[in-house]
Amino acid sequence: MPLPQRLFTPLLILAFVAGIGLVQSFSYLPSAQLTAFIAAALVIMVLTRVYFPAALMAGILWASIFASVRLHDALPSELQQQDVQVAGYIDGLPDRRDADLRFDFNIDRAGGAIPVPGHIRLTWYRAPYDLKAGEYWRLNVRLKRPHGFANPGGMDYEQWLFSQGIGATGYVRESPENGKLEESPAFSIQRWRQWLDDQIGMRLQHSDMRGIVKALVLGNEQDITQDQWTVLRRTGTAHLIAISGSHISLIAGFCFFWTRRLCAAIGLMRWPPSAVAVVAAVFASVVYAGLADFAIPTRRALIMIALAMGAIFLQRNTRPLQVLMLALLLVTLHDPTAILSAGFWLSFAAIGIILYAAAGQLDRVGWWADLWKINWATSLGLAPLTLLFFQQVSLISPLANLLAIPVLGVLAIPLCLVAALLLPVVPAAGDFLLRGTETLLHGFWPLLQWMASLSWVQWTHSAPPWWTLLFAVPGVILLLAPRATPGRWLGLMLWLPALSQVPARPPADGFRLTLLDVGQGLSAVVQTQAHNLVFDTGARMGSGFDMGSAVVEPFLRDSGVANLDTLVISHGDNDHIGGAYSLHERVNIRQTLTSVPERLNGFSPLRCRAGQSWEWDGVRFDILSPDGDAAAAARKENDNSCVLRVARGNSCALLTADIEKEAENRLLEIYGAGLRCRVLVVPHHGSNTSSTGAFLAAVQPEYALIPAGFLNRFNFPRPQVMQRYQTQGALVLNTAEEGAIRAEFAPDGGLVIDRYRTSHTRYWNAR
Repeated sequence: MPLPQRLFTPLLILAFVAGIGLVQSFSYLPSAQLTAFIAAALVIMVLTRVYFPAALMAGILWASIFASVRLHDALPSELQQQDVQVAGYIDGLPDRRDADLRFDFNIDRAGGAIPVPGHIRLTWYRAPYDLKAGEYWRLNVRLKRPHGFANPGGMDYEQWLFSQGIGATGYVRESPENGKLEESPAFSIQRWRQWLDDQIGMRLQHSDMRGIVKALVLGNEQDITQDQWTVLRRTGTAHLIAISGSHISLIAGFCFFWTRRLCAAIGLMRWPPSAVAVVAAVFASVVYAGLADFAIPTRRALIMIALAMGAIFLQRNTRPLQVLMLALLLVTLHDPTAILSAGFWLSFAAIGIILYAAAGQLDRVGWWADLWKINWATSLGLAPLTLLFFQQVSLISPLANLLAIPVLGVLAIPLCLVAALLLPVVPAAGDFLLRGTETLLHGFWPLLQWMASLSWVQWTHSAPPWWTLLFAVPGVILLLAPRATPGRWLGLMLWLPALSQVPARPPADGFRLTLLDVGQGLSAVVQTQAHNLVFDTGARMGSGFDMGSAVVEPFLRDSGVANLDTLVISHGDNDHIGGAYSLHERVNIRQTLTSVPERLNGFSPLRCRAGQSWEWDGVRFDILSPDGDAAAAARKENDNSCVLRVARGNSCALLTADIEKEAENRLLEIYGAGLRCRVLVVPHHGSNTSSTGAFLAAVQPEYALIPAGFLNRFNFPRPQVMQRYQTQGALVLNTAEEGAIRAEFAPDGGLVIDRYRTSHTRYWNAR
């Protein structure tokens, strides 16, 4: 039975997008020979009118070619850790955190014609200058290939860098040749954005709403605090802050409506009022997107608005589904990597849900009731995707958005934009409107805070497998169907696969050790059948970022862990204790053990001492060090680290934190051959002050797991240490190269090692 013509084109576009999505699951891109074969197959399919497989092949071919070109613009491996002099433009608003600056840099030329990427991301530690967007600088930099943490549940930073076209990251080296060569062009959008950012920062310097206002005007989210993000996430209103499709659509609709009304009021008849309104709406959308530096979400919105407004301008009666599908096609043609973004799926899904819910189902009793229904429909319809991407769903989102959209969307955004337009010409009026917006936000914010404080507002669940969406999405469609649809509430049954899927736990008498990739630091998670322990939490990297919130908590959430039985903080070095504070804020922790209880007074910790032991689900946990004698007080802090042994029968894992030679010798004196373990988390990240020959001979590890940062400044692990482990016959695995490393200890003594970069790698990942 032939497809209706109105469905043929949308399904063809979906097949093309499916081909693009398929490429994003590849570990490696197709070779040149395979790409040529795909191209030939595509031609044959088109000639034989096999259209849907041809569309799929076209998506695979286009995404593969695009990705190959982008990956080609990456830093050659031999240039890593080499000083390079480059000249170029500051791209976007620099992000100052404490004394450091982070910014994107578009390279115009490099010294010695070195082949460096055109777009890089830099950090300038203790920056002596205040860089501005659009300025032309000469800098001495040290670069490395894109590399990020690789952990289950965590952000794929390498994917984000790839989708942004960033070919290298690095930092600015001290050099007398560092300096500004030119100011930003007088009429550039970058200079205008920087000026507005400075003005808002100066005029709202002491306001805690400064970050929200900057986000609404410029898409600059740097000054939004972690507490504010928590409120926005828990209430499901974060999408109202970042400039996205909803903001630009609102401004386009606002300008279209009022321009058409104005043309009719003044009797302008030379041009059709609708045509004039279309031009005004598109112009306003472009200006607003420019204020956000044409970020990827704004480009998607511009394409969709241009299509919708173009249909009005040409007086074409187009179906909303056609416009949505054509926008989907143009966005993926423009940038196939857009499909990697959660925002891509959420924005297109939200529009599709609104169109579906509004198709004859909205009442005519008032806009407030319609707004409630649309909020309810989008919250329900997007729940499977938010659960998949973020492992959490805001239960109060429909109500919060019902209240927030009029305040933030209808009032705050227009006020902010008018203020931005008035600041350069009538500063007093612009300042008045900015402060009015601040007052509006201050008045509304306590309500959001109250809603976010409710214990039940956010439901957290581990990410369901992707295949459960094949049931959940039809379930959403059925639930949102018209009321007269028979069996409508049976849609809930189709959600059961997504809601019932939970991560597998270790069996009774077995345990799982996961050494997380936290860069130059340490964090490990031990799980038994019904209990969970975290050993150290990685570092804190200045205000607003630490490994507890960025790596450990997302891993626990992805693993379905809501409560921690025990947190062990081995000692007080930042790379071990830095994430503890944020982890305590986000996870319920029943007990904390540490060698530095004075550093964690707010958590009622217990001091770890040799001899402490307990058993969970047939697995024994023993604290081996520090021993607590009088000499311990005189030792270095590293040698006072808590040392933990986790054992089941003859299989055990030894977590040694940062102990050095003195503590290793002490352990040898007390335990001797009792230290033998199949898995050893290498002491002190592979420093030459640890891992003595005698200690390794006693432990006799089959696997030596090294928690170290990629190209770290300490050059850990040291070559001499690597040689000792190789002599011992241990297989050495480094988180810098492998990502998170998981060791599964089975009840029968079996041991399986999983390396995250091997089992979950994609073509953009470093390896």
